Amino acid sequence: MRIQSVFKCLFVAAAVALTACGGNGSKSVFNVADYGADSADGVDNAAAIQKAIDACADAGGGSVVIPAGRTFMTGPLHLRSNVDLHLEPGSRLLANPDESIYTESAFGENRGEGMMWLIGKDLEGVSITGTGTIDGNGVAFMGAELEDSYELKPVTTFDPRPHVLTLINCKKINIRDVTITGSAYWTVHLVGCYDAAISDISLLNNLKIRNGDGIDLDHSRKVRITGCFIESGDDCICLKNRREYEEYGPCRDIVVTNCIMTSRSCAVKIGSENMDSIDHVLFDNCIIRNSNRGIGIQNRDEGTVSDVTFANMSVECLLHSDVWWGKAEPIYVTSYPRAPGNHKDAGWRFPKGATTGSCGPVSRIKFVNISCESENGCFIGGETPDKINDITFDRVDIRLNKFTAWPGGVYDKRPCDGEGFVNAPVYGFYIDTASDITFNDCRINASGLGTEPFGGDYKLLNVISVTTR
Repeated sequence: MRIQSVFKCLFVAAAVALTACGGNGSKSVFNVADYGADSADGVDNAAAIQKAIDACADAGGGSVVIPAGRTFMTGPLHLRSNVDLHLEPGSRLLANPDESIYTESAFGENRGEGMMWLIGKDLEGVSITGTGTIDGNGVAFMGAELEDSYELKPVTTFDPRPHVLTLINCKKINIRDVTITGSAYWTVHLVGCYDAAISDISLLNNLKIRNGDGIDLDHSRKVRITGCFIESGDDCICLKNRREYEEYGPCRDIVVTNCIMTSRSCAVKIGSENMDSIDHVLFDNCIIRNSNRGIGIQNRDEGTVSDVTFANMSVECLLHSDVWWGKAEPIYVTSYPRAPGNHKDAGWRFPKGATTGSCGPVSRIKFVNISCESENGCFIGGETPDKINDITFDRVDIRLNKFTAWPGGVYDKRPCDGEGFVNAPVYGFYIDTASDITFNDCRINASGLGTEPFGGDYKLLNVISVTTR
């Protein structure tokens, strides 16, 4: 009887505690449906979801839950510190297709490169978790569908297309397990962020949508990306230093591992925007499939790129139309001055008051144990030999195969001042103006090119100091 009384008391205490917590075992769970979110078609739930986010933050933090199996259309939302936006299985946040509601620029005073949808500024402890879906509704913001892309609607100094998630000056970020899809512009953009982890997400954009980057790390530090599956029309993972956010300093201390990527542009890219320094970066154990370009360093501004290692990667590249930058180069390392232009954001491409720019050096770059299968070879080139310096290719295998009907015999230098294309036969490595290049146990097999002109294993022009082991 005494034991039964003890159990009875424990049961009653537990029941009281559960009731006090709203029946879910935690005072810190805020279901958006309890704040008026409605999954009916055509209802914008921004106000209701924002109420849940604000209530969660005001209570000291917790989880804002998007309930399972339901779709909630919403306009822009502002995230808060110590709030986990949690998407339950089968749930979906859908971007409102009304362009007029997107008014906060993704690049500050430069309003020509998209607005923001999910927004976080000056926050700490931001999480987005769960197995639901965040859908940017990208096709709704496009023009006509073309054979190789979507037409972009004409814009001048204002582009309403929303970026899916923009976090600016945030610390301790955790993005895990979710599916993010259908971005109309960049998808996950971290600006000036510190201590961020992105793991096990599926980022699946429409491959015909231009500017549809996957993950952009902009002036950010101490970032880990692991176990992600990314498909995007533009770059899958891109490191850069945009001029609009120069106050946040360099982009450095980045690790990317165990990711699978497909891109119509460049799967892994450093640049082209880089007005500071990008350094101490590791890409390891990744697979790139069916991409227009594989691994690319594309320096077009005065910033520097150094101490970067790409290791244990499998790269497959196919030719696509000229809408997309790249000509199936599995490895691409370049530093050229940016082309002057009169496009919508030309005033933000160069230092204030300047109409032309310069390019910084790319140095101490290592490619280790990289297996490539592609319609084209690697391209390395700089404005002067010192701009591409100390590049090591260690056990880089290149199998040249013809997969598509697109003509080869061309390398893509865009965006650069001067001729954007180099017309030449396919080589394993085409190197034009560089210094201190090391090849160790590299192999080229051109047997799959068929009738495509093959120039040879190596083409070296104005290269100072080549070491072959």
